[in-house]
Amino acid sequence: MLGNRIKTLREREGLTQIEFAKILNISNTTLSQYESGQRVPSDEIKTKIADFFGVTIDFLLGRTDTPTPADKISESVSDDPELAKFWDELKEREDLQLLFKQTREMSPEDIKKIIRIIKAIEDEEAADDSL
Repeated sequence: MLGNRIKTLREREGLTQIEFAKILNISNTTLSQYESGQRVPSDEIKTKIADFFGVTIDFLLGRTDTPTPADKISESVSDDPELAKFWDELKEREDLQLLFKQTREMSPEDIKKIIRIIKAIEDEEAADDSL
């Protein structure tokens, strides 16, 4: 699973094994062994890989199919067009990055509740500003 994820992410970025191995400061033989499952990368290398591709370690290890916490929120609100539109605006805000990390353990229903609360606060602040 790990090897397949690394290879898929690398290919999605259009990188050769040689190019990605240089980025990780390892040999392309070592990277090839990671991708084929013959060898397991150290935690440090796993972190470098996850950070480079902007995915979670859980995604990289196959513990989830959701690459990022923001993707989990998007999936959770996808059946509610109003919340989905609001989430598209929110996800770019740096002040909410902590929220993304906290969603890992939350159910989609709980995530919707949180987004609704944030939307209610934003709507109230917008109404106050217009007075």
